[in-house]
Amino acid sequence: MPCKVQNPAMRADDSDRIELLTPAEMGRADALTTRGGVPGYRLMLRAGKNVAAAAADMLRAGEGRRVALFCGPGNNGGDGYVAARLLREQGFEVAVGALGDPQKLRGDAARAFADWDGAVVAAESLDPRGHDLIVDALFGAGLSRPLDGAALASVQRINASATPVLAVDVPSGLDGATGAIGSQCIQARQTVTFFRLKPGHVLLPGRRACGRIHLTQIGVEDEVLREIAPKTFLNAPALWRVAFPWPAEDAHKYKRGHLVVASGPAIRTGAARLAARAGLRIGAGLVTVASPAEALAIHAAHLTAIMLRWVEGPAQWRDLLADTRFSAVVLGPAFGVGEATCETVETILASADRPLGLVLDADALTSFEGRAGRLAQPIGHSGAQVVLTPHEGEFARLFSSLTINSQLEDTAGAAPSATATVPTGLHSKADRARAAARLTGAVVVLKGPDTVVASPDGRAAIARNAPPTLATAGSGDVLAGLIGGLLAQGMKSFEAAACAVWLHGEAANLFGPGLIAEDLPEIFPRALADLASR
Repeated sequence: MPCKVQNPAMRADDSDRIELLTPAEMGRADALTTRGGVPGYRLMLRAGKNVAAAAADMLRAGEGRRVALFCGPGNNGGDGYVAARLLREQGFEVAVGALGDPQKLRGDAARAFADWDGAVVAAESLDPRGHDLIVDALFGAGLSRPLDGAALASVQRINASATPVLAVDVPSGLDGATGAIGSQCIQARQTVTFFRLKPGHVLLPGRRACGRIHLTQIGVEDEVLREIAPKTFLNAPALWRVAFPWPAEDAHKYKRGHLVVASGPAIRTGAARLAARAGLRIGAGLVTVASPAEALAIHAAHLTAIMLRWVEGPAQWRDLLADTRFSAVVLGPAFGVGEATCETVETILASADRPLGLVLDADALTSFEGRAGRLAQPIGHSGAQVVLTPHEGEFARLFSSLTINSQLEDTAGAAPSATATVPTGLHSKADRARAAARLTGAVVVLKGPDTVVASPDGRAAIARNAPPTLATAGSGDVLAGLIGGLLAQGMKSFEAAACAVWLHGEAANLFGPGLIAEDLPEIFPRALADLASR
């Protein structure tokens, strides 16, 4: 019997605190708090107290007494000095190494250093190997440049020591906004952060460097979020739970939507059936596989509750969608690559004079290779709710000719544009997905262990619950069907895509090792039961 396994990607403390704040937004949260009358040093004292508590727990768990704190030249170092003082008061053997001259510290960090009356040595001379725990308080989430000089040397020595590390805010060397790592980064066993997670805690490769994350509170109130208005979120039920289409007491199949899944030729039929079964499992009242003539008999031999219909070529797709009872389409899995696929996509979009759900995956995306503008134009003129579901390879092919542009700064309310540009270099995965959504006017699901769901209005949700067992043939087809099934029931495109991504990961975690794509639809009832009980 499949059993739930602990997914190492789900190590941060779970809660409904789903907003992900960039370092700049976290700085605003601190500023709004201090402007409201809370002294900045009080926030630092609480942060240091939380660090000290986590460090003490790690030391006691390992029966250790010796802790070395590496303190940097800013507020992250200030948190470290507070933690050092508290740990010494608890009876631990504490050594402190300073990066730079601590006499040059300013503001709250200077006060924290003044309150620490113990010895301080240069970070370069503090040997991490002689301790049971290292506290990394060198740099916080705002560092976006590669480490160099003494900072890089300290990080290299800490990593080489194999001593367990507790990082403050983020591991030093990690960009809290993007999850990117420059020259090198602390590899932490655990990380303590404050108020809200940062995108870098969730996006790879940063997530791997953090270890287990403790999200702690330091006195910043949730009210500041109204002014900050963050647009990046952890993909968790709190983000979309109220929009989930649970069936009403008087529901019947015709009220729960009709999903159509496009099939490829006779030798490529399995992907459509995987998507169709996922759509049925997630609650679509009716599901039909639209098949070319050559594949009808193969599908007929496999389908039971799922219906079958001959649909071949743009004209038949136009005739099919004239029936307004069809509420969503999934097209692309094993459908075939080429101009005919482009024309079918364009026909479906032109036929959508209503909020028809349309999921474009796999071959439907590859067929527009290097021509994202061509895809954007009919989306912009269609009434369809479109979701694109590329993995990194498909994303690179579709947007291959595009470069970064300042239009990423503010996408709220903007119309789709065939001249928008997509970052392909140093910017984060969330930025790239946002730019693709801005370009196409579609919700973009950029798949991977840290799948990002991005909306043209600038919202983005980042997943952290996808286990590596999802790296199996056909799992993407199942995800496309999940999204299509939710769209068929009237769920809005951003919420439907985010919900489907989360349920996809949750089902895989529930099943455990040995997962194949065919297992996923059969485990969805358990995932839905878990969701209903939250």
